Amino acid sequence: MSDIEMLGPSFFEHAHATYRRWREEGGVRHARYPGPTPVEGWVVTSYGEAKELLADPRLSKNGAVERFGRHVGLTQGPGSALFAHMLNSDPPDHTRLRKLVQQAFTARRTAALRPMIEAHVTGLIDAWEGRDEVELISEFALPLPVAVVFDLFGASDADHETLQVRGNTLDGGQGDGEVSVFTAESMLAYLRALIALKREHPDDGLLSALLQAREEGEEALTEDEITAMAFLLFVAGHQTTVNLIANGIYTLLTHPDQLAALQADLTLMPGAVEEILRYESPSGLASFRYTTEPVTAGGVTVDEGEFVQISLLGANRDPRVFADPDRFDISRADAARHIAFGHGIHHCLGAPLARLQAEIAFTHLLTRHPDLRLSEDHEARWQANPRHRGLLSVPLRLK
Repeated sequence: MSDIEMLGPSFFEHAHATYRRWREEGGVRHARYPGPTPVEGWVVTSYGEAKELLADPRLSKNGAVERFGRHVGLTQGPGSALFAHMLNSDPPDHTRLRKLVQQAFTARRTAALRPMIEAHVTGLIDAWEGRDEVELISEFALPLPVAVVFDLFGASDADHETLQVRGNTLDGGQGDGEVSVFTAESMLAYLRALIALKREHPDDGLLSALLQAREEGEEALTEDEITAMAFLLFVAGHQTTVNLIANGIYTLLTHPDQLAALQADLTLMPGAVEEILRYESPSGLASFRYTTEPVTAGGVTVDEGEFVQISLLGANRDPRVFADPDRFDISRADAARHIAFGHGIHHCLGAPLARLQAEIAFTHLLTRHPDLRLSEDHEARWQANPRHRGLLSVPLRLK
């Protein structure tokens, strides 16, 4: 067992520098992150090892969830049912769940969401009429993906505020990553009521599609599986997009040459989104994994029964893969090699939807407000959560 590097609160403001040092020291580091429920484990920051381990069956999701759940008090009580979803499962359960969910989350369904996303973006920007300043996260980056998830679920307008408040608490709305057991149980009750409604009155929304999903020779998703999947789609489906939009606008505004190039040629937008995902990945760490047998990476052997965390943020700036990785370049030819959405069987199912929302959001923001800039007194402060890489606030001047 190596010495554990104890990270302090300043880590979140200097994460890239820390991960750069760890890569230079071999790419695998035993560390403990700060926070209300600090967890220590092995952190992989080099691209090659990260990609290999994300697809390594010796790194279990089941074991990680059980052990971490005990650590934070989420393995007992009704709220624990929310965490029994495919992201926390190994094959064969994961294989069955993902196949069924994919039937309700097709490329055609995602592409068909464009008009709805365009309408939400337009409405949010319209609400700024006559104003000089706005706060990007609370007034755009958060309500947009939340509204999209609501529409996917078929939730009524009256449910929007309730779900948004509960979701913010569950994924660390204060930026500390704390998980509320009480809120988890409250969310569970709401989702079960919504699922029961969709069972009686099906529509063309995602929850109804999950209820109808079948695979030949397999049973339908159980009540708990549908509830957990809805929870996963809500929390994971909006937090990553919030960070992608906020990180993206902040990064563009702090790189005026790249901003000008994009505004001059909006056909560069898909590549710009990929470079934003690489340069300032919205997820700092992939979800927990747990070794079921010894695993060697970066010259380090990790014993059986250890937490392993893959730093997506660190791997996406590995100079062995990305030339001059700390340079933001929207025309970078290999930006799409990033692993911001993971890799292997747990690669994010909602990645196309996140990309679509980001492209639409950036296009409308930059065309309708071509003089957009950061407020003079802005200060970049990052969430105190190693799993999410997101800013706490992005104050903007519109003109």
